This record gives sequence, C-alpha cells and structure tokens, in this order.
Amino acid sequence: MAAAATEAAVEAVQDTVDRLTLVANASEALSSTLEIEAGLRRVCRVLVPDLADWCAIDLPDESEPGRLRRVVLEHRDSLAPPPSAFEELLPEFGEDSAAPAARAMRAAGPVIATDFPAPNEVRDPLYQAELHTFQQLGARRAISVPLRARHEVLGVLTLVRTGPEDLDEHDRLPLIEDLAHRIAITIDNARVHAMASQTAEHFQRCLLPELPRAGPLELAARYEPAQSTAEIGGDWYDAFLLPGGALSLIIGDVAGHDLQAAVAMSQMRNMLRGIACDRKEPPGKILGRLDAAGLILYPRQLLTCLYALLSQPDPTGPWILHYAAAGHPPPLLITAEGEARFLFEGRSPLLGVLPGLMRTDAVETLPPDSTIVLYTDGLIERRGEILDEGLERLRRYAGTLSAAPPWAVCDELMERLGQAGTDDIAIISVRIPPR
Repeated sequence: MAAAATEAAVEAVQDTVDRLTLVANASEALSSTLEIEAGLRRVCRVLVPDLADWCAIDLPDESEPGRLRRVVLEHRDSLAPPPSAFEELLPEFGEDSAAPAARAMRAAGPVIATDFPAPNEVRDPLYQAELHTFQQLGARRAISVPLRARHEVLGVLTLVRTGPEDLDEHDRLPLIEDLAHRIAITIDNARVHAMASQTAEHFQRCLLPELPRAGPLELAARYEPAQSTAEIGGDWYDAFLLPGGALSLIIGDVAGHDLQAAVAMSQMRNMLRGIACDRKEPPGKILGRLDAAGLILYPRQLLTCLYALLSQPDPTGPWILHYAAAGHPPPLLITAEGEARFLFEGRSPLLGVLPGLMRTDAVETLPPDSTIVLYTDGLIERRGEILDEGLERLRRYAGTLSAAPPWAVCDELMERLGQAGTDDIAIISVRIPPR
C-alpha cells in the first residue's frame, strides 16, 4: 500500500512538472517572435505530440468577414500531407453550423467531437471541409477550444488524437483552456500592436507634405517606417517653392522612435518652413537659425537636416544646387551617363549640440538630365557595418538608375536597399531637365 501510494505521488508530481514544462515551453514559443503566425506555428509544435497528434489554429479572415482561415496546422506524422495543403481560407458557415470550429466560435467553452460522419453526409460547407481534414489526417477524438480574450472570441484551437488514446479532456481540460487563453492573449496583443502601428504610421504620413509642381523639374518622395519595429519615427522630407522660384528641398531625422519624436519632427519642420520663407538666406544660415530657435524652444532635441535650394539663375544656363548638411548623409548626384557621386561639401555637426556654430554651405552645378537624391540614414545604415560601406552600396546601385524617373528611383532604392534596414527611411528624388 505504502509503495503504491508513493508511486502514485511520484507520478502526480511528474505529471505536474510535465504540465508546467509544457506551459513554459508554449509561453516561450509565443513570445519568441513578433510575427503572429510564426509564434502560432511554434506553439503548435510544442503541443504536438505532447497534447495531440495534430493541431490547427483558425482565425477570422480580415478580408472575408464571416469566414475562418486556417493559419497553422502541425502534424506529428512525417508521412502525412504537408501542412500547406490544409492552411487555407475555410468555407463560410452559418449561425447553425455543426462544424466544431463554428460551434467553438459560438460557445462559451470547448467543443468535444468523437463522431465524425462522412463528408458527403453533411451539407454545411465548413463542416464538410473539417470532415475532409479529419478523414485525411485521421481523427478519433477532437477538442476545439475558443481563443477568448477581453470577452471576444479571436479564433479556435483544435487538438486531435488519431490513436486509441484520447485527449483526457476531463483531466487536461484546465491545461488546454489555459494554453488557449495564452494563445488568445498573444493574438490580441499582436492585433492591438498592429492597430497602434497603423495609427502611428498614418499619423506620420499625414505630417508629410504634398510635393509641389516645380515647372520642368520632376519630383518624387517616399517614406517607409522601420520594417523590424513598425514604430513611428522622426524622419521627414519637405519640398516647396519660394517666391523667387527656387525649389526648397529638405530632409531630416529627429532623434527617437516614438510619438515625441514625431511631434518634435513636425515642430521642427514647420519652424524650418517659416524661417526659409521669411529669411530667403543661404542654406547654411537657415540651418543656423533653425538650430538657434530649436535650442531655445526644444532644448536637448537632436536632429540631422539637409536644406537645399534648387534654382536656374539663367533661364538658358545650368541648374544650381545650393545646399547645407547638418550631420546628415550627403546628397547623391546621378549623371545621365550613370556616374554616381556624393556631394560632401557644406557639412557641419548635427543640430542641437553646438549653439552659435557658423554653418557652411556649398554650391554644385548640376549636369542636364541628372538626378539628385536626398535620403535619411535608414537607407544606408546596417548593424555591424561602417557607414562608408552603406554609402558605397548606395552609390553603386544608384548608378544603374540613371535613366529611371524619380518615382522609380525612390521605389527601387526602397525595394533593394531599404528592406534590410532597421530604421525608418525618407527619400526625395529630383530629375534635372535635359539641355
């Protein structure tokens, strides 16, 4: 008796340890990535085969209201059909659907299924699809659990056993419901994060201006948030015509990746616009005035900025770029022949660190049919890499875009160089007319 009791106690302790380990592994899988589908796949791989021979997670489809999409299916049998064969948009279901997934979406708790009719015996399209899956992958017992968070069902977790052993639903149901709740919280957090990111990005884009019509000059600009974090940032671009006909080109980057950085960016942009329109001074002096005003109104706010004036003093002469860069990457000039080079003159430290500094500017005569590209450092910076390598990568690739229109230059640079970055990116591209 004593030996039997001791053995039972040991088994109970081991079972508790196993359950806690499963919960810990599932939690780690869910938190190991910001990609929701990758996290769901990892947690399913934790649940199979400890809790089930195969499992699936169905979520409401955003583009098809009233329908579920099977985003993940994992099976323990390597000889089974690949998961991709089952991860698809599922048929519509009505309020009276007998499909386990539909019943779980409507129910307050788990739905246990032990009787699986042939698919041709039912008329409900979703139930037919589920029965086909049960038939192909084998199912003797299934449990579908609603993924509920904040009083809302966000999807369904289905666990299936194919062998004679069952799911021990009465014993393991609290564990299964706990895991479903953790999955639901992860889905809800990802959804809230996505909504916040979309709102932040929309706010950021609303701060960016429409590009002016600048006579013979062709303009294009792009902004993309950081790919890895999708956070709001301080990058911006601006372009407007001054009363004398010169085109002002501005690109800048306020330090930070939060709402405060975006607000500071908007304030600095508007302040720079006012100074440029009022003073009509060389770019170096304009940046000096912005620095002085920023140190008074927004102390400790750091930013880089490039301010340029593009004009044609003589209607029959060349176009001139008059520019100044305060801690900002240099402008890139692409000639019609495919030569690409940086304009390294007119440089000074970033704004917000050296009050009263005299800031220099430079003048560059632009060849006909050439392209000027202004950009923020997110386009060229990479972790573990010196800045010169990023600049050289940009120079080499930009040389292949000499014949591309400005919009294509922006799109190609974003596509080829921007995807690997971890910061937000702003780009302005301007094409100089042919002779």
